[in-house]
Amino acid sequence: MPTASQSPAPRELSSDGVWPVQAAIAVVTANTGKSLARGHMKALVLKRYGRADQVAFVDTPRPVPKPDEILVQVHAAGLNPVDNMIPKGMFKPILRLQLPATLGSDLAGVVLEVGSRVTRFKPGDAVFASIFDLSGTGAFAEFALVPESTAALKPANLDFVQAASIPMVGLTSWQALKERMRLKPGQQLFVPAGAGGISTFAIQLAKHLGATVGTTTSTGNVDLVRSLGADEVVDYKKQQFEEVLQDYDAVLGTVRGDTIEKSLRILKPGSTVVSLVGPLDAAFARARGLNFFMVFVFGLLSRKIIGHARKRGTEYSFLFVRPDGSQLAEVGELLTAGRIRPVIDKVFPFAQVREALAYLEKGRAKGKVVVQMR
Repeated sequence: MPTASQSPAPRELSSDGVWPVQAAIAVVTANTGKSLARGHMKALVLKRYGRADQVAFVDTPRPVPKPDEILVQVHAAGLNPVDNMIPKGMFKPILRLQLPATLGSDLAGVVLEVGSRVTRFKPGDAVFASIFDLSGTGAFAEFALVPESTAALKPANLDFVQAASIPMVGLTSWQALKERMRLKPGQQLFVPAGAGGISTFAIQLAKHLGATVGTTTSTGNVDLVRSLGADEVVDYKKQQFEEVLQDYDAVLGTVRGDTIEKSLRILKPGSTVVSLVGPLDAAFARARGLNFFMVFVFGLLSRKIIGHARKRGTEYSFLFVRPDGSQLAEVGELLTAGRIRPVIDKVFPFAQVREALAYLEKGRAKGKVVVQMR
């Protein structure tokens, strides 16, 4: 048994990269109902908002799962733009983090302990999950608490790095295209910045749903986005998309700046714009249970784009992803069937997670950036 300051010793993995269930059960001593001997773990923690030196590795007690949680030994964690925004305080009015807080949203790993009310998972299961916007531990740690309702079994054909790249982009795409847009076969969807982390997944999901997809990218990424299924590809270094595309049914807003406003020009009446980058709207504020002042502020922030959209007979809304294990399981089925494939730009060791975040922030990644713990 490792000491309190050491990580557990490496154990032999099965062919799919998972500890044998028997070994995990031996570790957890599940037959007696006793928990693992509590130790410590390394985690990347945000201590205070606004300063880079307030994000640091710490040695912290390994968490104990509540009745409806599972304790996961994290093998890999996927990075998302929000992981750089949170330390700057950009989501401080929205996310109710209790500092110090472990950063990171997406993970893949092996279940070590289960709470007393957990029925869907057992020690030894390989899982993946998004724990964004939830209290408890984050994904940039050797161990993480995951509510049972947010986790899904890892697709057997994916390794842990591939699986960790999926949860937030998969759930965001699913909730935007299937729930909010209700995208139908034959409709046309515009997804700007096609080589980005969210866009590489959304393009594939849209094609699975039977849509025609238009996107923008640089010259060097044209072949990549076409391989994902994009039908109309605009090289933004050579052309303006709003001068090329027309009669689209929906836009997935993935780029800040004036891209969303420009995209209104390519839409037909009765179309839909779902933005992932803002501006935030009053409906979002109400759904989050924010106070009247914040509802008023977000209403002001989005008034211009909503007004422009209405003039063109178009509906605008902002989407904030929510963790959902059932939806993630459906995403996993598509991955298992090969309908969608992970797109990963670069993998960093856990010790270099801050360097990985800096690399992601440059905005040049083709697909996802992942850190690997083991």
